[in-house]
Amino acid sequence: MAQQESQVMSLPLPPTQYINLFSEENIRRNKAPRPPPPIQDSYSMFGIQYNNEEMIRSLESQNIKRLIPIHFDRRKELKKLNHSLFVNFLDLIDLLIQYPDSPRRTEKIDDLSLLFVHMHHLLNEFRPHQARETLRVMMEMQKRQRVETIKRFKKHLEKVVDIVNTAFAALPEIREEDLSENDIKMEIDNHDSSSGNKNDPSYQLDRIMCKVIDSIE
Repeated sequence: MAQQESQVMSLPLPPTQYINLFSEENIRRNKAPRPPPPIQDSYSMFGIQYNNEEMIRSLESQNIKRLIPIHFDRRKELKKLNHSLFVNFLDLIDLLIQYPDSPRRTEKIDDLSLLFVHMHHLLNEFRPHQARETLRVMMEMQKRQRVETIKRFKKHLEKVVDIVNTAFAALPEIREEDLSENDIKMEIDNHDSSSGNKNDPSYQLDRIMCKVIDSIE
């Protein structure tokens, strides 16, 4: 029995397949799928095995012939690859015009594919640098927002302090000679009449004692 080849989809499922699983009813009933566990060693994506330790797979691990050296300047190599792409593309056009049935056209197509793979690989090597720069920009924006918030808070605090100081300065000064004994007694009586309960027996006794002392004086 011949071994059947496993069919692998080149593209993921439509988004609606996942959106329907996370409907409001499923979330309310706690039926929405849980997030997948973290990947430990390796994983398969579209039929290709990936190692979790390697962020970017090397060309050798993908069985791709290396055209660039191990230690190189990425900008210069990208320019060289771009130039090689134009040259090979023009050669392919010449072959298609002059010798359409020539087997060299497949070689040129393979060369173009190899050059595109190398350019794609070099661009992917910039991804960690891009991620670090994106994180740095986000942190700078957060720092700028917090500094602006602190400045606005300090301005409002200074305004509040000025308002409080102005209110204290506008209060009239009360001197001891301006207060007479009758005013003090009236204030005490008003405070007692407003705060005390007239139906309370102790309140009535206190009032009688106060009257007796006032008559003695």
